[in-house]
Amino acid sequence: MEDAATLGRTEGVPENQVQSATHLGGALVERTPNPGGLALVSPYHTHRSGDPLDLVVLAEQVLKANEFIRANATNKLTVIAEQIQHLQEQARKILEDGLRDADLHHVACNIVKKPGNIYFLYRRESGQKYFSIISPTEWGTGCPHDFLGAYKLQHDFSWTPYEDIEKEDAKISLVDKLLSQPLALSPSSEPSFQGLTQSRR
Repeated sequence: MEDAATLGRTEGVPENQVQSATHLGGALVERTPNPGGLALVSPYHTHRSGDPLDLVVLAEQVLKANEFIRANATNKLTVIAEQIQHLQEQARKILEDGLRDADLHHVACNIVKKPGNIYFLYRRESGQKYFSIISPTEWGTGCPHDFLGAYKLQHDFSWTPYEDIEKEDAKISLVDKLLSQPLALSPSSEPSFQGLTQSRR
């Protein structure tokens, strides 16, 4: 014989829907047929708070919640994966730039290199590379060696290719403006972007 509490919980609900709801993960709080030692005439009618299909509705709600949680987690993980990919790309570029800068600092040069100046890279017939302050335009048709490129020596002793100088200078100029206009500390706990917005006007 089935337990009275079980009958009370599923009374009025088709058996196939009860099994389906249970399979989906829906469940109602167990009821006590004799609360405080007092026998109830009908636990189902005493505890009933809605439609007899509440168990099915709850199961559907649990299933929908699971789907939302899974979708939410997937979206957040996708954002993290994109950030990781972006960071990996930045790390790769930093390593490549570092290797290039190190190689350029080992290039033969008969002058003391000063930050802020542009130097022109040539290669002799022997294969030796060297830096010169004379551009191919200044050489004219009498340029004695193969021209490989021009680079600007930055103040942090990194090298910027000639075609990227304008973009890099604009970036450095923006940073200098931001550093010259420090954000005023406000007693408010809210973040302040006053310095950033004013510097862009």
